[in-house]
Amino acid sequence: MVEQAETIISKQYTTPLKQPIDQDINLFDFLDRRATSNPNGSMVEYKEDDGTWHSFSAEEFRRKVIDIAKGLIGWGVRKGEGVAIIAHTSWQWTALDMAIMAVGALTVPVYETNSATQIRTIFNNSNVVLAVAEDDAQRDKVESIRHEAPTLRDVLMFDADALDTIIEFGKGVSDEEFWNRKNATHGDDLATIVYTSGSTGAPKGIEISHGNMAYLCESAKQYMPRACNIPNRRLLLFLPLSHVFARFMALLSFAGTLQLGLSGNMKTIVKDFESFGPTLLLAVPRVFEKVYNAASQRAGGGLAGKLFVRATKTAKDWSRAQQEGRKPSVSTRVAHAFYERIVYRKIRTIFGPNADFAITGGAPMDPELSHFFNGIGMPLLEGYGMTETCGPVCVSLPENNRIGTIGQPLCGVTAGIADDGELCVKGGSVCMGYHNNPDITAQQITDGWLHTGDLGDIDEDGFVYITGRKKDLIITAGGKNVSPGQLEASVMTSPVVDQCLVIGDRKPFVAALVTLDLADANTWLKARGAEPAESLSDLAANPIVHAEVERAVNQANENVSRAESIRKFEILPDRFTQENGMLTASLKTRRAQIVAHYRTLIDTVIYTPKKK
Repeated sequence: MVEQAETIISKQYTTPLKQPIDQDINLFDFLDRRATSNPNGSMVEYKEDDGTWHSFSAEEFRRKVIDIAKGLIGWGVRKGEGVAIIAHTSWQWTALDMAIMAVGALTVPVYETNSATQIRTIFNNSNVVLAVAEDDAQRDKVESIRHEAPTLRDVLMFDADALDTIIEFGKGVSDEEFWNRKNATHGDDLATIVYTSGSTGAPKGIEISHGNMAYLCESAKQYMPRACNIPNRRLLLFLPLSHVFARFMALLSFAGTLQLGLSGNMKTIVKDFESFGPTLLLAVPRVFEKVYNAASQRAGGGLAGKLFVRATKTAKDWSRAQQEGRKPSVSTRVAHAFYERIVYRKIRTIFGPNADFAITGGAPMDPELSHFFNGIGMPLLEGYGMTETCGPVCVSLPENNRIGTIGQPLCGVTAGIADDGELCVKGGSVCMGYHNNPDITAQQITDGWLHTGDLGDIDEDGFVYITGRKKDLIITAGGKNVSPGQLEASVMTSPVVDQCLVIGDRKPFVAALVTLDLADANTWLKARGAEPAESLSDLAANPIVHAEVERAVNQANENVSRAESIRKFEILPDRFTQENGMLTASLKTRRAQIVAHYRTLIDTVIYTPKKK
């Protein structure tokens, strides 16, 4: 057993609760209360194959969840047993999730991209008794390891009417039996085991109780009511529900006033924004980078291109003036009004007719991009969270947004900076621990403080800054500490770049590995009158593309010292993907795997040995 070390906190900030939070609830209570207070109001909306939206009222969805829960009881799921879901985002996913947790069983989300070997590890670690897969492809993965998963008793498929099958098992189960099971499950009971995507090693099972998730939902309602706890709020959720943040947002919808739209098809997301009309947008920075790049490419060259460049500068000038608390100059105000009519308004329409603001997280956000969107009237509020905290720890507010920070902690959450610069978190949303791994639990959660692994700072007003990651921190041969995140985020704003990985640990200078996006780069080339490339190899060798990547690197270097700047880069003729093990399921780069894979290139091309 690992002995717990004392956590020494050098500075900390707590956003106070506006009212006490009762953590002793079953998460089903959120749905029950919503259905009781507004039974006929639309609560869950989904799109049929013909593109039309349909909805469940709160009462209809509660009834559906109870019927599924009774089916689970009839099938034989006992309190504390695991039920796995391997499927894309849908109302079926959310209904099954709520039913599992309502009767005291454990939801075990599995990414659709997980391999059969990873599924076997997860199933055996969490004692999964029932798996519900999306389709034949997902079921086949489960069946291939079924003989190695001794607790697994059955596999059902959404494509083969899994929910109807489960409901049929509950025909002989009374409502009273459901309520008895529900009332026997409390806030300190485990609700779910969520496996991290493993950017820094093998996935670990995070134990989250009903009370952990309930605390965060109630905290978020108090901290940001404009997003989720006033009338006529709408959220279109297209992130994978296997990710804790999407799960949290679905549960927050039930706890607050959000009408939840569910879409698992990223190809139709822009049309879905228009037809569903969300007020709140959630996406990783890459989505907003692509929106900006698409707008830039549509403008092209010539007069329209020059107009877009000027509109971009005006938006950033406007945003910086706002951030600094000063009034924009007369010329900026006149230009902003002009570009509002012909540029900004058109870009905002991409997000639908009701978009109020957007929240982004999961990766560093380039401040220049934040200033652009803020300047066009679509604030990007940067947030931060972990699986271990059930979702967000901090997020900026529309009325209190400091670009370059991740905002202040949510109500009742404390952010602290340890004596070594590590960001630590304390509060009711901090997980119970790491499943079947007491040693890691003892290492990561000490004196109630969760050690995040990120480096940060807190200013006197409680705004939190992320400055790097302890394990990703690059220390050059000259002893310079370099945090790669912001450099990478800046390079990735280029319309041709897919991913950027900054390297240089124990090397004489900082360098970068860059991958390209074939479709976006070809669109960019054609807009400039150049011939598109047929392959990534051709693209990597294209001098026009090379010049664009060099421009992006030089721009990124403007924000750091020479010792921290990217002195050399290599454009790769392939990509980082989940399939080749270089991206996690949540699309974070696996630094160690990438460096190991390209070791020869790094050692013999980027850092060419000196000839004797």
